[in-house]
Amino acid sequence: MSAPCHQPPTPAAAPAPAPPTAHAPDPAHRRPAVDWRIRFAALSLIWGFSFLLIKVGTQGFAPFQVTFGRLLAGTAVLAVAMAMRRERLPRSARTWVHITVAAFFLNALPFSLFSYAELTIPSTLAGICNATSPLWGMALSVVALSEDRPTRRRVAGLGVGFIGVLTVLGAWQGFSGLDLPGTGMALLASFSYAVGWIYVRRTLSGTGASTLTLTGSQLFIGTLQLAVVTPVFTSAPDTFPLLPTLSVLALGALGTGLAVLLQYGLVQEVGPTTGQMVTYFIPVIATAAGVALLGERLSWNTPVGVVIVLVGAALTQSRPSSAAADSRTAEGGTKRLSRT
Repeated sequence: MSAPCHQPPTPAAAPAPAPPTAHAPDPAHRRPAVDWRIRFAALSLIWGFSFLLIKVGTQGFAPFQVTFGRLLAGTAVLAVAMAMRRERLPRSARTWVHITVAAFFLNALPFSLFSYAELTIPSTLAGICNATSPLWGMALSVVALSEDRPTRRRVAGLGVGFIGVLTVLGAWQGFSGLDLPGTGMALLASFSYAVGWIYVRRTLSGTGASTLTLTGSQLFIGTLQLAVVTPVFTSAPDTFPLLPTLSVLALGALGTGLAVLLQYGLVQEVGPTTGQMVTYFIPVIATAAGVALLGERLSWNTPVGVVIVLVGAALTQSRPSSAAADSRTAEGGTKRLSRT
């Protein structure tokens, strides 16, 4: 997940991606040797398989241990990247306070919730719940971001998206056979991403620090948060079973570390709109992986609900054309002048 680069909410996140900051692209950024479409596909696969890796990891370790190992491995990858690029850590105490809050809502809390959720729900359902992030973001932005007012299309997308969620959950059957606590934790994790993205947008977009610096610092703080919590609620593992251990390491190094670097490069090269489209592939890949590799059962309402959720999510991310936006801005200015 994820969650999640520091940018306005998109389904990010994946279990994990932290969104990109709103600073201008580096004009000296060199075009990578690997085509962006290949990196886009790789990022989709990495984040799509993250839910499978969480499920396997929890078969050998406690949820908090899975989250701690994931953050530790992801931080190590970004620390190496920061050292190679000679990035400097933020110096402002205020920035570190905001990073600490962001790390909680974008990493420590949602990562832990997904790990606990997958003790009782399939990885496919967790991946689908993750896709509701833009729906929560849309609902929250109405209150938290005055410049991001809803349009009829986006409000319709919100409604469509939640109809999709109810379809996935089988609401007409009274949620029969559904583990409500586990599903609730997965949805709460997705909600946490939306809260974190909005907080980052309001507090860290003007710091001047690079996306890599902020994300690396955020993962580092998240690791410290789990380093405090994990010993309190869990005991040190007696053994390190091979498959769960490899899953946790891959989840951190690939899904939380490398994935952030891939997304950062994609946003720099093709822009945030195209870069964020990767999130719409996550629930599809998560569902396919869970069914094919873990033998999870799939009823008809799951793929139908996924499609409805993604349509709603896409509508919530739509923006008016520049001409329409300019027209509304001018009209709003005229109305304000007429009231003064």
